[in-house]
This record gives sequence, structure tokens and C-alpha cells, in this order.
Amino acid sequence: MAPVAARSARSLWTDAIRSGSVGRKPSAARRASPQGPRGFRGVVLGIDPSLRGTGLAVVDLTGATPRLRASATLRMPAGLPAHDCLARIHAEVLAMGRAHRVGAVALESTVYVQNLRTVAILGASRGAALAAAGALGVPVAEYAPSRIKQAVTGNGRADKSQVARMIRSLLGTEGELAHDEADAAAIALCHGWTAAG
Repeated sequence: MAPVAARSARSLWTDAIRSGSVGRKPSAARRASPQGPRGFRGVVLGIDPSLRGTGLAVVDLTGATPRLRASATLRMPAGLPAHDCLARIHAEVLAMGRAHRVGAVALESTVYVQNLRTVAILGASRGAALAAAGALGVPVAEYAPSRIKQAVTGNGRADKSQVARMIRSLLGTEGELAHDEADAAAIALCHGWTAAG
């Protein structure tokens, strides 16, 4: 068997599924990052940016088990002007980051989109979140969607429901998280488990 640091997340999750540990509370040994010495220990604010439905999740990675401290979905009414949506995203990221004294912020990086209007809207949403993250004065990291899915599910092409189920299992949350919040929590976990030393 290859050393843990040299093995892929997919092979680690395959082993976990075969051993029957997925879907039940993990033991203390399995709760640690599957990435060995890499990663970030602290409180991370994960952000899944969108103009009308930004997902936020604060994940505490200081203990043996990752813990969800808070999560929210910023739902913006269709009639609310874009500049007001961006102001709310900025204010909420700043407020949540300060309230939980986060040590890092992680976002989903820009994905390839053919529609220029969609690119502009997504870019503006990310800009509002990044500006707030910069104001917090903590390190900011961005991850590709496939890397996030790979880190938390072992499958870079997992769908939203698979990500949500795995997040519920990993964080031991009582009820289902909204998809945007589950995605934000996945981003935070990805940073916690795969950030460079």
C-alpha cells in the first residue's frame, strides 16, 4: 500500500467505502485530513459565489473532526439591482468572517462559461466576495470545482446531491444543508485538506 501522502483522494475514498466507514461517524483516526501533512488547521470561510444565491459556510478545522460553525445562503430577490446584491455579498462575507474570526477564506474559482453576461455577473459576485475577504486580512485561496469535488467525495465529477450527502456525513450535520451552503462547506474542507503546507 502506498504512503498516505502519495495516494490520491479517490483511492482513499475507495478504501473507506470498501471498509464500510462512509455514511457513519468516522473514527478519530479517519477524521484527520486524508492529505497527510498538507492542509490548513484553523477556521475557514468557504464561499460559493453567485449574484442571486451565494453560499457561505464557516468550518472549524482545529480539532480532530471538522465542525460546521455557521452557514447561510444569500438569496437576492429578482428585482434587486445588481449593485445592491454585490453590496450585500460584501457585507455578509465581512460580517461572517469577523464574527467567527476566520483564519482563511476559500472560494470556487471561475469556471468556463460561454455566455458573456453570465461571466460578467459571476465575476462581479466573486469580486464582491474577494474584496470582503481582502478586507479581513487573511489568506485567500481559490479552487477549481473538480478539485473541490475530488477532495471531498473522491470523484471530480460528483453532482451536487453527492457533494451534499458527503458534506452531511463529514460534518455530522443534523439536517440537509442547502446546496449552495453544502458547496461552500466543501470549498472550506478542500482548503483545509489540500492547501499547500
